[in-house]
Amino acid sequence: MTTEHAPANGTGFAQQAEASAAVWAALLAVRGGAAPAPDPGWSPAERAAWQLYLPLAGAGGRTPFWFGQVGQSLDGRVATVAGDATAVSGQQGLAHLHRCRALADAVIVGVCTALADDPRLTVRLVEGPNPARVIVDPRGRMPNDVAAFADDGARRLVVQACSTRRPRGVEVVALPACEGWIAPAAIRATLAARGLGRVLVEGGGRTLAGFLEAGLLERLHVAIAPLIIGSGPSGLRTAPIARLSDALRPETRVYGLETDVVFDCALAGGSASTSTWPTKTETAAEAVAVRA
Repeated sequence: MTTEHAPANGTGFAQQAEASAAVWAALLAVRGGAAPAPDPGWSPAERAAWQLYLPLAGAGGRTPFWFGQVGQSLDGRVATVAGDATAVSGQQGLAHLHRCRALADAVIVGVCTALADDPRLTVRLVEGPNPARVIVDPRGRMPNDVAAFADDGARRLVVQACSTRRPRGVEVVALPACEGWIAPAAIRATLAARGLGRVLVEGGGRTLAGFLEAGLLERLHVAIAPLIIGSGPSGLRTAPIARLSDALRPETRVYGLETDVVFDCALAGGSASTSTWPTKTETAAEAVAVRA
């Protein structure tokens, strides 16, 4: 399928993307610091996959580089009202998430996601390294036996504003909180100082929205699966706006992954962004912060 771009808002029509073994090996090489070029023999779908993942792999070496990923239904839900989120994304949607993890130095989730889903945050469906795992837990609500704290060789970190003790080997990142919130800018700066420059914000909705509203995401992938849930939590829970003229309008390309469709959004600060999203200097006391 060919790619076209609508000039009004930079949104492209969907093109099929295939992350074949050859494409994925080249992307992992980029992640490791190499500079391979696309193979002239790749199919259009393989070249589309290269285009989709190359910004996440680190081409150009820009850090810090934070990107978000959310998998949701056609009606924007990530789970049922009872909390069942086991099959929102299709098989290729899940593989896409694992590719995003493999291309990041670290993956970050809020404590609500850690408590509700107990995610392992590892790479299991694709080849590649496991990222460092970071959980934002301002008040120390998370128990120490969660799956993300398993000692499997990957770095494990918890960002908190309390004195809760953590298992041996888990790095405690102590940051101040204001009314239960830890400022996203402080989290980003502190993780960058610890060598974690390319970070995937995976969830939940409030955590992802906190970084998005603070203007701290360079990229956002929204993976949509063909099902309608009807009700339940939404994938992005940003502050409401009164006028559509105030809406975030990122440059967007659309990719088909067989079971899911991915909207690749370049946000303010991204290399190809035409976003009108405002960015500003943030303080710890501001309301645009992560609440977990």
